[in-house]
This record gives sequence, C-alpha cells and structure tokens, in this order.
Amino acid sequence: MPSEITYLLQRHHAGDREAFDRMVPLVYDQLRAIAHRQLAKGGPRGLMLDTTSLVQEAYLQLVDEDGVDWQNRGHFFAICARAMRRIMVDDARRRLAAKRGGDAVEVTLQPDMVSADDSPEQVLAIDDALGKLAEFNPRLARLVECRYFAGMTEEETAEALETSLRTVQRDWMRARAWLLKAMGAP
Repeated sequence: MPSEITYLLQRHHAGDREAFDRMVPLVYDQLRAIAHRQLAKGGPRGLMLDTTSLVQEAYLQLVDEDGVDWQNRGHFFAICARAMRRIMVDDARRRLAAKRGGDAVEVTLQPDMVSADDSPEQVLAIDDALGKLAEFNPRLARLVECRYFAGMTEEETAEALETSLRTVQRDWMRARAWLLKAMGAP
C-alpha cells in the first residue's frame, strides 16, 4: 500500500486532481490517528475541533496543494501534521482573541501532550518557540512537528524525516531542551 500512496501523491503533484481523493481512503485512518493524538487529552472545551473536523480541515488545506513535491508517505504525514498544527494554532489564536489576554504559562514538553484542552496561551507559546527553533535549526523544528504535534513515534518520525532512529532520539533531546529554554522553563 505505501507504494500506491506514493504513486498517488506523485500523480497529484503532476496535476491529477483526482489522485488525492483516491488516496484519502487509504490514509484516512492514519490521519485520524494523528488528529486524535493531538486532541487526545480529553474532551474539547470551548473548541470547535474534534478528530474528524481536524482531519477535514487539513484535507481542505492540502487538496489544492498540487505544487508540493511529495517524497513518500512519511513526508505526506509530516506535512499533514504541520497543517493540523497550524489549524490548532489558528484556533488557539481565535480563542485567545476572544478572551483578550492571558499570562505566560509553564509547560513540560512530552510527545503526546498537545490536546484540545490546552490553553490557547500554551499552544501559542509552543508555536512561537517552534518558530524560533525553525530559524535556528529547521530539522529540529520538523522533528518537533512530527513528535509533538503529530504524535508520531520515533520510528515514524525517522521515516518521515528520512533519517536514522538514533538521530531522531538525539535531536528530540536537543529540541526539547532548546524549546524549554526558549519558553523560560527551568
């Protein structure tokens, strides 16, 4: 099946607009798993997103992206995780704008920690720190997107980033330390 997914991604990149729609049923369960991990800490409070709507929002963002040179299924899932992260950050910004303010929050980075229950301040603080990390080291930022926002395992992250498992493990420690320092955690 991975070769079929890669083939359909390549067809989509070549301009076959229906290839993406043919691929979605093949990857839908994995996309739901990524979305579920992002929203898994509990029922959404004041959040308009659930697993299905997060997948659908990501689909709407990606279906027209025929300019993306999809490398493989791992690359596709990493891009999906990034799209879902942006959707959650946008939602957090909307919620924060509605609240009009908020103080800095203390966070501890764990791969499975992002959820619908997170305060918008926390999601935005993590996103801001991730933006700074991307300027410092784009590879570490992509790793955080895979591990933290998509909830990918170390093995899945290594596949998505086309690197070794040991490199992912080393970089994950570096990225977490960098982000915690950037966010002012002790």
